[in-house]
Amino acid sequence: MNRPHGTPATPDTHTTGHGPAPHPPGNPTAGTAPSGQATPPGADTAPAHTPPARLRDHLASQLGGAARAWLDQALDEAAAHPGSHGPISVWELRLAEAGRRCGSAHADAARVLILHAARPDTDALTRVYFQGTADERRAVLHALPHLVPGPDALPLVEDALRTNDTRLVAAALGPYAARHLDTHTWRHAVLKCLFTGVPVDQVADLARRARGDAELARMLGDYADERTAAGRPVPEDLHRVLALTESAPAPAAQETDTPHGKES
Repeated sequence: MNRPHGTPATPDTHTTGHGPAPHPPGNPTAGTAPSGQATPPGADTAPAHTPPARLRDHLASQLGGAARAWLDQALDEAAAHPGSHGPISVWELRLAEAGRRCGSAHADAARVLILHAARPDTDALTRVYFQGTADERRAVLHALPHLVPGPDALPLVEDALRTNDTRLVAAALGPYAARHLDTHTWRHAVLKCLFTGVPVDQVADLARRARGDAELARMLGDYADERTAAGRPVPEDLHRVLALTESAPAPAAQETDTPHGKES
């Protein structure tokens, strides 16, 4: 993030092929997944799924003295100077420092806490996302459930889903996307997980959204047929999602193409 205002992040991770190559599903420890692999949701340190207060307590128990002091100062600065100030805010600079100060295992959580303390609006989040590194973009996606109550930040989710970076794809499919992503885009995102090896465990609220989805079942069946015809194995995750689609549909009040509502 330590770049002049208006300078785009490089390299571009869209379909130019410059982003990290997809990795097969793995079982990395939360917060310590190697580049290209996704961090499992549900772990104590999964930032999108963990309330900020609990996330801070967890980091306080994990970080050394110097890292804790740096994080406390960064959060105080962000709270004292929220939003945007000048070409680049002090909290944006701290986002860029988080990996070096807190270590790669805790950088995502630290960045989410800084964003939460700064309370940036959607415009500021959008600027941080598009000017940021892949790590900073991932932090913005993790922070969306804590910061944006409505669908205004969906363009960031949709951008991440167009990339070849599987860690961004996984981060994009957290609680924010589960609540707000339209059904058509969500179905294709699930298929992209199967294409790129992102474990479907990364897809927040998968069971509810897949339940009784006949169109998703058709798409999965077509993909399975293509794989079989090409002599390639069908991903085990495909069978898992297909089984979910065979469950009874959710009540009508819970089914919507563009779900809205406040995140936790």
